[in-house]
Amino acid sequence: MYKGEDIICTYCMYHLPKTNYHEDADNPVIRHFWGKVNISAASSFYFYNKGQKVQKLIHRLKYKGQKEIGLKIGELYGHVLSGNKLFCSVDLIVPVPLHTSRLRTRGYNQSDFFAKGLSTALNVPSDTTLLIRNKKTETQTKKTRFSRWENVSEVFSVTAKTNIEGKHFLLVDDVITTGSTLSACAETLLKHADTKVSIASIAYAYH
Repeated sequence: MYKGEDIICTYCMYHLPKTNYHEDADNPVIRHFWGKVNISAASSFYFYNKGQKVQKLIHRLKYKGQKEIGLKIGELYGHVLSGNKLFCSVDLIVPVPLHTSRLRTRGYNQSDFFAKGLSTALNVPSDTTLLIRNKKTETQTKKTRFSRWENVSEVFSVTAKTNIEGKHFLLVDDVITTGSTLSACAETLLKHADTKVSIASIAYAYH
């Protein structure tokens, strides 16, 4: 880090592999959800490749307690998305929740910090309690694509604290792989009248 640099060095900020999918409504991330759930818009900031810098950043965010990485990336991506026609009508940013047992073990939800960073840059509120995970699922890492979808079926529900009808939600997570968890969350939100769901993630594992 040089003087004045913060969290992520300037070189990395400019050279991390950006998708620029927010510029195209018909991008590979939105196509990922076709035929599964009705998503209004979807994008990811970076491409995710094993062993590369984006994976290392997310690993530090997720497992090493470096929550400031999520905030920083959220702010950076929020500024990118600001004014974008696909995301300009978002009313509320909602991170994919962890089960309470996993939250206790890890101590925090990495997606909460990405959501908070986006919230700051987009000037749109985030709600880390709207969605809850009703049951603990097995880790998705080594599951087949079909098993991942089965693993998150009917896992999520909405807290009844506020009226969410007619809202446009931006559902956020760290990495999109199969999209099974995000789809299950989106389906839960879309059960309410006149709601729309868009998706944003830190990275997209496109292989």
